[in-house]
Amino acid sequence: MKQKFRPKGSVIAALDIGTTKISCFIARMSDDEGGYEVVGVGHQASAGIKGGTVVDLEAAETAIRQTVHAAENMAAETMKGYPLRDVVINVPGIHAQSHHFSADIDVLGHEVTDQDIRRALARAQDQSLSPDRDMVHTIAAGYVIDGHAGVRDPRGMFGQSMQVDIHLVTGDSGALRNIATCIERSHLDIAAMCVSPYAAGLSSLVEDEMDLGCTVIDMGGGVTSMAVFQAGKMIYSDAIPVGGQHVTSDIARGLTTSIAQAERLKTLYGSAMGSTNDQNELIDVPQVGEDEHSSPNHVPRSLLIGIIQPRVEEIFELARARLQDSGLGPSTGRRVVLTGGASQLPGLRDLGQMVLDKQVRLGKPIRLTGVPESVTGPAFATTAGLLTYITERSDEMPTQVMIQAEPENLMQRIRLWLRENW
Repeated sequence: MKQKFRPKGSVIAALDIGTTKISCFIARMSDDEGGYEVVGVGHQASAGIKGGTVVDLEAAETAIRQTVHAAENMAAETMKGYPLRDVVINVPGIHAQSHHFSADIDVLGHEVTDQDIRRALARAQDQSLSPDRDMVHTIAAGYVIDGHAGVRDPRGMFGQSMQVDIHLVTGDSGALRNIATCIERSHLDIAAMCVSPYAAGLSSLVEDEMDLGCTVIDMGGGVTSMAVFQAGKMIYSDAIPVGGQHVTSDIARGLTTSIAQAERLKTLYGSAMGSTNDQNELIDVPQVGEDEHSSPNHVPRSLLIGIIQPRVEEIFELARARLQDSGLGPSTGRRVVLTGGASQLPGLRDLGQMVLDKQVRLGKPIRLTGVPESVTGPAFATTAGLLTYITERSDEMPTQVMIQAEPENLMQRIRLWLRENW
């Protein structure tokens, strides 16, 4: 049986720290089913973050504190004065790396138990730890018993030997410590970390997509990250340092307007695919540095789309190249689900299908109930998925593996504990 995570008290927060926005969902954990109910929501423009990396500790801390405070105010009645302590945070995909290991365990004819699996997972963690990387996920991706592959859950089965295929995700220690510092200065404890595209997939994929093979492409402001799911598990993750902000910057440069106006033009008139009417439709582009009330500067909408489309094509082509280089081949599936704020650009789905040569749909959180309509879109898929991760996949937390495995001696237990508890 999987052990359900229990926060300090009845509530836990999911905190998604992105390049363009920071969002927080506070959830009340239900005791019986291990589920949750969102009772508080807060989100605001990001500060102190660039390309998924903290560049200004003080600004990032202030933005995080204000976001969490807004969610706490909404959840005040539920929390009844109990201070929020535990948060589960996202790890930007740009700081994460996928590693694959196989661990062989002698079963010797007895029944396979949770302890056998944890031994294999702990062994893989011990092999992969390095001073500049912190463990984020330890995922048992598949099992082979006595040479028979395709075993989904070996618990209760009998055999002589078991091979466990393990997907480990590690994060850059320096980048994670900077994020952790911002959290801890806000008097919060990090209960778990989850790489962003994994969380986005957990919230937006249906079970068949997870089982048959599907790629999630999470398009954020500064980073586009990917996660490949198969047989219900994440088997690969990667990221490229390009996102929606780069599209906005291209517009600002190409049309000589301000960043704020470029974002407005992208939102109101932007599209990833052109149409025959774009040449005839004129849009007003305020020139950078000029008085907004001076004479209007009209340009055809086709000029705007001509700036957007090449950059979005580049993002998809880079993502396709990373997936091809992964060596997974058919495991990536024929299905792609787009999430993240930058995925909401009109025409993006059609362009994605052309470049990736796969079936593409727009994903949004499908397991959220009772939240405002404004936070149910693709931009909040990661935030919602963090709650799904902590309630349904907490056994993939490296600390849980380490605590529940039985190391061979006391020194090994102490060494594992020190490595995990940075």
